[in-house]
This record gives sequence, C-alpha cells and structure tokens, in this order.
Amino acid sequence: MQGRNTLWLPGTDHASIAVHSMLEKQLKKEGKTRYELGREKFLERAWQWKAESEGTILNQLRRLGVSVDWSRERFTLDEGLSKAVVEAFTRLYEEGLIYRGEYLVNWCPASQSAVSDVEVENQEVNGNLWHFRYPLTDGSGFVEVATTRPETMLGDTAVAVNPNDDRYKHLIGKTLTLPILQREIPIIGDEYVDPTFGTGCVKITPAHDPNDFDMGKRHNLPFINIMNKDGTLNANAGEFQGQDRFVARKNVVSRLEADGFLVKIEDYKHTVPYSDRGKVPIEPLLSTQWFVKIRPLADNTLEFLDQQTSPEFVPQRWTKVYRDWLVKLTDWCISRQLWWGHQIPAWYAVSETDGQITDNTPFVVAKSETEAWEKAKSQFGENVKLEQDPDVLDTWFSSGLWPFSTLGWPEQTQDLATYYPTTTLVTGFDIIFFWVARMTMMAGHLTEQMPFQTVYIHGLVLDEKGQKMSKTKGNGIDPLLLIDKYGTDALRYTLIREVAGAGQDIRLEYDRKKDESASVEASRNFANKLWNAARFVMMNLDGQTPQQLGNPLATELSDRWIISRYHQVIQQTTNYIDNYGLGEAAKGLYEFIWGDFCDQYIELVKSRLQADAYPVSRRVAQQTLGYILEGILKLLHPLMPHITEEIWQTLTQQPADSPQTLPLQIYPQIDVNLIDSALEEQFELLIATIRTIRNLRAEADIKPGVKVTANLQTESEKERQILTAGQDYIKDLAKVETLTITDKQENQTVAAKKPQRGLKTIGLIIVAIVFGRLGLAAGNAIDDIPIVGTFFELVGFGYTTWFVSQNLLTAQARLRLWSRFFPQRELEQPQESENAIAGVIGTIQVLIPLSGVVDIEAVRAKLEKSLSKAEAEVQSLSTRLNNPSFVDRARADVVQGARDALTEAQKQAEILRERLKGLS
Repeated sequence: MQGRNTLWLPGTDHASIAVHSMLEKQLKKEGKTRYELGREKFLERAWQWKAESEGTILNQLRRLGVSVDWSRERFTLDEGLSKAVVEAFTRLYEEGLIYRGEYLVNWCPASQSAVSDVEVENQEVNGNLWHFRYPLTDGSGFVEVATTRPETMLGDTAVAVNPNDDRYKHLIGKTLTLPILQREIPIIGDEYVDPTFGTGCVKITPAHDPNDFDMGKRHNLPFINIMNKDGTLNANAGEFQGQDRFVARKNVVSRLEADGFLVKIEDYKHTVPYSDRGKVPIEPLLSTQWFVKIRPLADNTLEFLDQQTSPEFVPQRWTKVYRDWLVKLTDWCISRQLWWGHQIPAWYAVSETDGQITDNTPFVVAKSETEAWEKAKSQFGENVKLEQDPDVLDTWFSSGLWPFSTLGWPEQTQDLATYYPTTTLVTGFDIIFFWVARMTMMAGHLTEQMPFQTVYIHGLVLDEKGQKMSKTKGNGIDPLLLIDKYGTDALRYTLIREVAGAGQDIRLEYDRKKDESASVEASRNFANKLWNAARFVMMNLDGQTPQQLGNPLATELSDRWIISRYHQVIQQTTNYIDNYGLGEAAKGLYEFIWGDFCDQYIELVKSRLQADAYPVSRRVAQQTLGYILEGILKLLHPLMPHITEEIWQTLTQQPADSPQTLPLQIYPQIDVNLIDSALEEQFELLIATIRTIRNLRAEADIKPGVKVTANLQTESEKERQILTAGQDYIKDLAKVETLTITDKQENQTVAAKKPQRGLKTIGLIIVAIVFGRLGLAAGNAIDDIPIVGTFFELVGFGYTTWFVSQNLLTAQARLRLWSRFFPQRELEQPQESENAIAGVIGTIQVLIPLSGVVDIEAVRAKLEKSLSKAEAEVQSLSTRLNNPSFVDRARADVVQGARDALTEAQKQAEILRERLKGLS
C-alpha cells in the first residue's frame, strides 16, 4: 500500500525433537519401538503426521488473515532447503568450523538426544543435599563431601579442595577409597573450589558435570561414564547396572547408609536443568557429537553489531541481551540422535572398524552419497564399506539459514537478489538465542551480510491472570474459538490495540467458564460500529462511489474539521507504524473512527443529507463522507483486513468478474495544507460542550425528545466566538431549544444589581396601573355601545387566558416576558441554587434550568436514594478496613480491593451531594 516491493514468506520448520518425541510416544502406546519399525517406516509416519498437523497450523494462519505469499511457502525439509543445509554443513566443515569430537553435552533421556544450551530450562526444585564420608586409603581419617546427585559418586575420579584451604591442603596428593566400588581416587588441589561452600571438599565426576569436566581436563583425570542414553546406569555402576538413575539414587544412599558412610541429609532448594522438549531433568553426558566452532561466527556477528549497529533491535534494550549472549557462546552441538530431520552428510568407513561406527571410525563429508563413495574409494580403496551417520542436525541449524535458503541460496536467484537481505524480523524475545543469533551468525559467515536490518521483539500474549500460556499449565486460549465467536478482525485488532509501547506483553481478558473475552467483544463492537456507519454513508450517496462524487471542496466548519482530523490521523498512524507503535496506531484509529467520524461528523451532517436540503451543502456532505470513509478503510486495513475489504468492495462498486483489492490501493497520503490545528482546537471545544450538555441531560433524567434551555458562560471572548460560530451544532446534537452565550463577569455584575430589581418591578406595576386605568375608562365608554361592548368583553377574556398561559405559568415564560421589557435581563440566568444543573468545560460553565423540564422532586428522590446507598457502602467498607483482624489476615490484594472500593464509594457520594445541592 505504501508502494514498497514487499514479501512476507510463509513456512514451517520440522521441529526434530518435538515430532520425534511425539511419534515415539505413539509407538510406545502400540507396544513398539522405532527400531522395530525401522527408519524408513518411521519417517513415513513422520511425513504423514506433518501433512496433518501442518494443515492445522497453516489453517490458523489463513484464518488470522496473514497477508503472506502462499506461492512461496517453504518447509525446512523441502528439497531446496535441504540442499542449502548440506551446502552450509560442507562449507563449514571444509573451513574447519565443524568438527566431530567427544564433549560433555546436555542429554535428554526422554528423547534420547543431545540438546543445546538454549533448549535447557532451569527450574527451582525442593531437593536434598546428601553428606558422605570418603575414607583416606591410609586409614588416617576421612573427608566429607556433599552432593545433590548421589548416584554420580559411582563415576567419581577425584575429590578436590582449594590449595589455600588450611584444613585440607596437607591432604593434597593423598588418595581416598571410593565407597561401594572400592576404587582408589586422588585428592587434588584446584582454586575453582570455594572453601566457604559446604564442607570445602568437592567430589569430581568429569563425565557427568560441566565444571568437573573442565577440572578433569586440567588434572588429567579419568572420565568414567556410568549412564546409558535412556537414563539407566551402565556396567561402570557395578551392582546398580540397569537401574533408572532416580531408582539408583535411592539405592546408592541406602547402601552408603548401611556401610556407615552417610553423615546427614539436608533439605535443599536448588536449580535443576530440564529439557525444554523432553520435560525431564537433563543429564550431562560425555558423548561424541558434531559441533560448530562458534567463536569465529559469533565474533564476526559481534563486529556487525558493534561497528554497524546491525541488526537494530526494537526495543533497543534487547541489543544488550543479544550481545551478551554472543559473547558467552560456547561451541554448538549440532547433532541429534533422532531420525526426523536432516541426516548429517557424513559417511563412515565402517570397513575400517569391523563394520561398526565407533568414536574412532574414519569418515568423509560430502554433498551426496555418490560424492562420498568417490572420496572414500580414493582414501580407503575400492572395497570400502560406507554407512551414513544415523544422526540428524539440530533443527535450528536449518532454521538459521531461513532468511536466505528460502530465497534460493546457494543459487543466485532473482528472489535472493531482490529480497535479501530482508528488512524486518518480527519475533518473540524468548527465541533471540534459539533463532535470531543462529540466523545472524550463519548469514554473517555464509553471505557476509546481516540477514535483516531490524529485529522487532514483540511481547507475549499472556492469559487473563498475566501468566505465560503453556501446554504444561493448560492455560492456553484457543484463537480459533475467539475467531468463531467474535470474528477474525476483532481478535487481530485486540491483540494490536492492547500493546502499550513496542515489545510489551499484553494480557488478554478471558472468561474460561463462558469462553468469552470482554476485550475481544469490545473490538467486535468497534467492527459493528464501522459496519453500521458504512451502511449509513452508502445509503446516502445516491448510489455513487467516492470516485464519482469527487474530492470535497469543504466550506462548512464541520467538513473542514473532519478533513483536518483525517489528515492528522494519517500522519499520526504512519508515524506510529514506522516506529513500531502498533498499539498506539490502533488506539488512535479507534478514537478517530468511533468518536470523530461516527459519533460527531455523521450526526452533524444528517440534516444536510435530507432530500430537501440545500443541494450544494448536500453534495459536499456526500463527498466528504465518501472521501473519509474510503480513507478510513485504507488506514484500518492492515489491522482489520476482512471487514475493510468487504466494505471497500461495496463502497467502490468493484466488478464481480475482475475486482481490484484493497491491499493494492495506495495508502492515504498526508496533505499538510488541509490540516488546521486551530480549527480542530475550536471544534474540540464545541464537541466537549455538546458532550457536557448531553451528560447533564442524562444526570437529570431529561428525556431524549425534550429540548432544553442552556446558558454557556465564559469570560473568554475567543471561546464565546467559537461557541457562537458552532451554536447550530450545539443545538442540533445536544437537543437545545434556547441557547444563550454570555460573559461570566456580566452575569456577576447583573447579579450584584439584584436589589434594583424591586424598584424596576414597582415601576412596572405603576405603569401597568396607569395604563390599566386608561384602558378601563376606554372600556367603560365602549360598553355603552350596543353589541360592540359584548364583543370586546369576549375578546378581552380570550386574550387574557392566552397571555397568562404563554407568559406567566412557568419560570421560563416569565423570564421571556421580563426580557421584553428589560433586554439586559437576558444576562441573568438561573444559578445552581435555582433548580438548575451545572457543568464545566475548562473555563466554560454550562447551566440547564430544570423547572418545567423534569419532575425535580422525582429527581431529588432518586438522587437521595443513590446517596443513601453510597453512604451505606462507605460505612460498611470503613468499618471493615478499621478492623485490624481483617487488615492483618486478609490477602493483600483483597485489602487493596476494599480500599479502592471505599475511595470509589466516597467519590460517588460526593458527586451525588453536589447534584442534590444543585436542586436545592
């Protein structure tokens, strides 16, 4: 719409661990394993599941109305993307940036695969700290160690102390006899040990702890693995072989206690790393895996960030998080012991190791099996036997290539030349490490460019309690359910409108008992408002489109005002979107469409749309309505695409056989010459005045059809001019019959002269007596004339009756009569003390006399009843909050709720007293 060549490319990744785990659970229910099924059949099931689940995912995207190019839809296991993965792997391997080696990895026993650091979630748990004695081999005593994982003691190869710890430094070099297994292990000195933590003695298990792994390397300790890949213990665990790690934990403790080595057990709250996918505690495990040498890639990416501020993060605070992560990165384990995914393009010469893939089996890396055979034959001879590595690559390896692999890389395609590097990545903060950093490192190395200019980090949609939605908690909110109930546009608009500032989380109101959302319902009501307003407009355009009507040449105040507001909103919306103020843009459009256009302008022009209205004014009103409505549809289209498209098609009368579409229309352009800020300010005063009069009418229970008298008082000459210029609008929209606009000071002056009113009244009475006497004399003379006298008696009686009914029965009538004789009396209007209701807009006071308009006693009774109720609420809440038992024992949120309710009740009571005072 803004004339940019825009591509939003849709697609999905294959989610190796998640899909693999799900399929293995299905097989387990069937009493099978993947090995019994075989790799080929297992992958057939995976592709079948992908076809079913992908349809669900893509259907949700379609239902949400994402404006993607479906013709370019990609999947990370597509042929083209798979080719890119192989190319990236082989390039990095040939450059020495991918290697195979033994390293301590995060092992997930549930999925039986290595997982990366970013796939580990640390959870705080209530556990235990077990204290054991390890006896010195020479029988001279023992040292005490503590651990949260007792079963790992079976893999201990040393006990470490700080070399500066006077308690133990004399023991360095001696040996201990490991309980149960009776293995002799050394006491070593290492400054890593904190002498103030625990006993100051640390058991060292290099094959099962990252810190112990590093210490084992420093001291050349043996690495003894006691764990199988399924979480059971292996032969190195002796009598505990085959036992699950947690079962073995209990049995090891029991054995140590029986042998007299258990000192004590303490309750201990600590952090345990869990597999994000498998949802079980991970096991640090010594394993031979494939790794990416990460520092060259991370350092290159840091240069882009530090020297070119590329990419730029919005909000900017996430830049530090991203940078800190790149600084701390260690080598990336990219191999996964799974079958669903990109199989590693490495082939082992198993003929060199008795037909088995071992840690020492030689291998070749190639782009295809044919190339692998050629390389292997040249190295190992014609009789070589090859077997491809059964493992697959980490899903994030292929996802890290997404910005350019989806555009055809490594081929130099037209799409790659046109759309790469991309402009904007929109993503959540929770995958900056998983995905954003992978993409920037891969792109920086393989394409020598950052893959995107800007990374917009959006917040999360939280549930009604402000908690993150998760399958584990079961607190997810089904978007399709809300779409079915309220419509897609209502859900879309709600999610955008609720964002207060770039990147902020939003809390979605939701009633789980009724499956209803008040916030989405409010957006649905907004859509209905727009729909009904559009119907009204189109019904009054005489069958013409905005193009046929032409742009308005506005002369009337209201037309110039709405056009000025419209162009202000164009500028405001464009600026907000350009700066990722999406929530602010949505709120601004809501206020303009609902408030300015629907509630104000449409109401103001209704009388001008009548068939008997002045033709030129009617035409301008039609032009303005069509012009503004079409502009609104364009501005709102990115947020609410469905309803705006439907209305626009009808408004512009697109042909059914070859219609244009709204997203291909030009986005509204600002015309600064049509913006009149002074006029808008003036009109805001008129609208505020109309709103105040309406509110006062509602407070006094004045029926909608009853017209009132209103007096507007202000000391500002400018305000009086504005009110006078817009008095027709005030009378029309606020149902005002008689409107006076006066100076407060003049009113006060007149009020100060009230004592003179008695003299004027006496003078009026004297004049009336004189004229009455003259009239009586004339009447007596006429009475003497036959028939004529009787006729004048009847006329006099009728006129008297009419005069009394028109001028003396009500206060307003008497006021008009007085004004005829003393015009300056118009300045004296009823004050609050004279049965009038008052309101204030800035420096303008609004007075509406109530006598003869409403039943004042009924209004007073209603207000008194409401006041009694409010005062009772104040009394009840005050008593409750003055009770120490309630304040001390109730939950903090309950107490605060009571305080808030008291404040509200006190405010309500104060307002009601003021209203009653106005009726006194």
